[in-house]
Formats: sequence, structure tokens, C-alpha cells
Amino acid sequence: MATVEVQNLEGQTVKQVELVDSVFVAPPNQGLLWDVVKAHLASRRRGTHSTKSRGEVSGGGKKPWRQKGTGRARVGSIRSSLWRHGSIAHGPQPRDYTAKPPEKMLRGALRSALASKFQENKLTVVDQLALPEVKAKSFAGALKKLGIAKSVLVVDDVANRNLELSSRNLKGCDLMRHHRVHAYDVLSHDGLLISEGALTRLQESLR
Repeated sequence: MATVEVQNLEGQTVKQVELVDSVFVAPPNQGLLWDVVKAHLASRRRGTHSTKSRGEVSGGGKKPWRQKGTGRARVGSIRSSLWRHGSIAHGPQPRDYTAKPPEKMLRGALRSALASKFQENKLTVVDQLALPEVKAKSFAGALKKLGIAKSVLVVDDVANRNLELSSRNLKGCDLMRHHRVHAYDVLSHDGLLISEGALTRLQESLR
């Protein structure tokens, strides 16, 4: 069974915990990650794009010229799709892009995302994320001591107002509760910082 070091916010190792092999050791399923991330991004689309069909464009009630004898092509309306300022043929219309993969796929993708971070040595576990005060500079210093320099997803298992206020202004840092983590959130950040309690809860739900 694989293990990972648990550190405190000072960057000191306090102990080691065991990881569930089925969650962190199994090779990531790249195809599954692709499908789930694609569905997640599609669901975030507004789908408000709209173009006017021939029946929605104003004007065009009068035939521009007579049918025969002018030498020009026959036309019945200036709002034809062939004309400038005319309608759009087969253009996009408002629609819902929401895609809902099965729960089994979502759980499998999250396992693969967590495994990829662990196998790339980008998983950092801390004993707790309790901050004594609201101070972004202090939390930024803690991230630096933990060796986290780029974007990071911070995952905790309890509501932490001090942590929320201290992290929200840090560039590339996002805070999330363990039960709301999606595979896309893990993959879209360079590092993953997770509390020991959140790690335990995630392993219990994904094993």
C-alpha cells in the first residue's frame, strides 16, 4: 500500500498515512478523463447563441424586381440567406449543452485525476488547514513553505472562514470542500493541497 507524508503549514513532516491503492496507485484512465472533462465543460456553456431565420428578419415583403425579363436572377425577398443583411441559414439557436455522465464515470474520473497528481508528485497533504487569522500573506507564505509555487486546488473537509478569506485573493488558488471536488478541478490546477481529514473522506467515498 502506498504512503504519503503529512506536513503542517510550516512545511515540517509530522507523520505518514497510507493511501488506498485503487484510488491513488492505479494507472489513470485517460479516455475516461477526456469524456468527463468534455461533458463538464459543455455543461458550463450558456447556450444563448442565436441567429435570425428568414421568418424573423424584418423587411422583405416586396419582391425586389419582376420574375422575368430583367436578365437578373429571380429573387423573392431581400431577406434571403444569399443577401447581405439577410437571414442566416441553419444558424445556431439557443440550446442546452448540459451533459450528465453516470455517477460511476464521475467517480472513476476523480480517482484517475487524484492518481495522476499523486504519481506526478503534485499531491501535498497537511494535517489541518486551520488559520488563526485572516491574512492572505500568511497563507501565501505557508504555500511557499510547502513548495507550492504555481496554481493549486485547496481541499478541506470542514467550513473554514479564515481559510476562505485568506485564499480567495491569491492568484491561481481555489478552495473547495471535499464533497464538491470534480476531476476537472483537480486537473485544471498544477498542484493539489488537501487536508488529512478531506483525504480520508475522499478515500472512503471512492474506494
